[in-house]
Amino acid sequence: MGTAERQEALEDGVVARSTGDGEARRRSDGPAAESDRPRAAARAATEQQEYYRPLWIEEPARRRRLPDPVRTAAVRAVIIIAVTLLQATVAFLCTMAGSWLAFPMVISSVVSTVVATWGVLDVWVTRQMWNQRNGVVSEPSSTARALRRERRRAQRQAKATRRAQERIARKGGAGQLSHS
Repeated sequence: MGTAERQEALEDGVVARSTGDGEARRRSDGPAAESDRPRAAARAATEQQEYYRPLWIEEPARRRRLPDPVRTAAVRAVIIIAVTLLQATVAFLCTMAGSWLAFPMVISSVVSTVVATWGVLDVWVTRQMWNQRNGVVSEPSSTARALRRERRRAQRQAKATRRAQERIARKGGAGQLSHS
């Protein structure tokens, strides 16, 4: 509710008017003001509900969450890379300033680069190990699914034919399928 929607007089006993519904009412300190308060509160709650909009809308995740060991390795790698970049920046600035700290910072930056490379490889290896140990959810394409279905159908048919041949051979009948 803004000033454009509603105008009210500041003094008691003056008519207040609402541009939204065109009603006029009188404000006073008497019992009539007591009965208007619940209606005014209900109207304010209704108006607040009309303008209520959630701050965010929950959406389902597009990708699944990383497994815990992989996420831990990734966080560790990001921290190591951040420290490496910080050391490289300090080494560059010390070199430009001609400080005695430049040489030790360059050496530590080289070592940190090796450690950061190890961190990235650690994420990759951890991810591969997780996939090997816990399996990967496979989602075959429709053509692969259809080919597998046909192969299973053919195997079932061959198995049924083989069983029928074995049954006939066990009975000792020469091609006879029934005992009539």
